Amino acid sequence: MAAVHQALHRRASSLLCRLHSTYVGKMRYLNKLKEDDSLCRQAQTSGTFYLFHNLCPFLREIGKKYLVPQISASELRRILEKFREAEQWIEKSVLIGCSDEHVPHFALDLGALEKSVIESELQGSFTDLRKALFVVDGKDSPLLASAQSLLRWHDSHQYCSKTGQPTQKNTAGSKRVCQASGIIYYPQMSPVVITLVSDGSRCLLARQPSFPPGMYSALSGFCDIGENMEETVRREVAEEVGLEVESLQYSASQHWPFPSSSLMMACHALVRAQQAEISMDRLELEEARWFGLEEVVEGLKRGPGSSKQDNGSVLPWFPPKQAIAHQLICEWVKQQSA
Repeated sequence: MAAVHQALHRRASSLLCRLHSTYVGKMRYLNKLKEDDSLCRQAQTSGTFYLFHNLCPFLREIGKKYLVPQISASELRRILEKFREAEQWIEKSVLIGCSDEHVPHFALDLGALEKSVIESELQGSFTDLRKALFVVDGKDSPLLASAQSLLRWHDSHQYCSKTGQPTQKNTAGSKRVCQASGIIYYPQMSPVVITLVSDGSRCLLARQPSFPPGMYSALSGFCDIGENMEETVRREVAEEVGLEVESLQYSASQHWPFPSSSLMMACHALVRAQQAEISMDRLELEEARWFGLEEVVEGLKRGPGSSKQDNGSVLPWFPPKQAIAHQLICEWVKQQSA
């Protein structure tokens, strides 16, 4: 029995080492591409491309599924030759990852080209990212979000904030440089907290005016300069719903591209049941209220299409699985059920 246990342990350790070395190899290869312009240009000739048009990703609808095509370098060149200056366009691409086999992945926005021609050539369509994130496979959502965020950052950082002179991106798109001042700009994310508030037996969910009809979510807000995560959670809950947080627990984090590139840090916060009267900030929120366990469970079963009633009213529904708010709500349900 001991020999069997040792053999299984060695096999598991060997598998872990192989997985570790694959990951390490990928990260080091990507870092080389970011630092070596000539190597990255070479990679562009053999890599695959995710296409965007004015920051909308290209998708193909096959049956009832939406796929995110990886366009080969040769296929991309064939299409771009219809518009001329193919090399110039490929140089605008940004590196967003690679496969385990070290096939590099790039993102490229073709917003200046005729959209209908590209869609016809590739048999698909450019789709608003908010819709795309919720119809594609879960493994593709983070890649589309990070690709769009990087493309958006380059579009909005073409000039040096100190000299006003144009900045130049490196081949991989991991930075921009002002030749006049030598200042190097790197892509940045804004820290945001998203918090599910509970009084022990209920959770608090709210609506912003921009939300789709009937959708409720957890509270969220940007971190102020000088704040840590805990301070931001307490301030946001106090500002938005007039409640004082007694304790909080970190859950997880997620990159989120709206309204720009953000790092969402998800938390659970507890307030006193005896002091749980909501005082809502109507400049920030349209509605905020307490939900019991049964109502939350029913809301998780609904989507935007199944929430509208015959009388015109809309039942509450919550963000889909790809959003970290959904994870917070499911965690709360599990805690209550336990």
